[in-house]
Amino acid sequence: MVAQVGIIMGSQSDLAVMQEAADFLAEMGVAYELTIVSAHRTPERMFDYAKTAYERGLRVIIAGAGGAAHLPGMVASLTPLPVIGVPVKSSNSIDGWDSILSILQMPSGVPVATVALNGSRNAGILATQILATSNPEIYEKLVVFKESLKEKVNQQIKAIEK
Repeated sequence: MVAQVGIIMGSQSDLAVMQEAADFLAEMGVAYELTIVSAHRTPERMFDYAKTAYERGLRVIIAGAGGAAHLPGMVASLTPLPVIGVPVKSSNSIDGWDSILSILQMPSGVPVATVALNGSRNAGILATQILATSNPEIYEKLVVFKESLKEKVNQQIKAIEK
């Protein structure tokens, strides 16, 4: 199966955070690829990855980065595909704020959808929602997922009200 979602990160240290996006996509049966693409250390790889993403079958890119967090924005500048940025709180981070602001504050014309700090599960959910707009099978899986969220809260209500 051809990957529809690309999950990229600036370094292997981001993998623990980004794995949550991959796990959700797997739960939904969405094919993905997962790799390291550093905006600062491998800019040619980043350029090639973004420029060939659509031809390779990708429809959404999830890009996680810590510190200066240029990866999501640079990838978004190179492809018309939707890019979801995941700010990662890394060892060289200023409590995650540098990553958040680097991904949020994109110039007009180069949007990056941004999730919470270390929020790659939500990035996986958002990527799945984007794909669901043109895929009824994925849409139905998301309906079931959303219902499970409601049921989980209802169970918590019952447990508390006993």
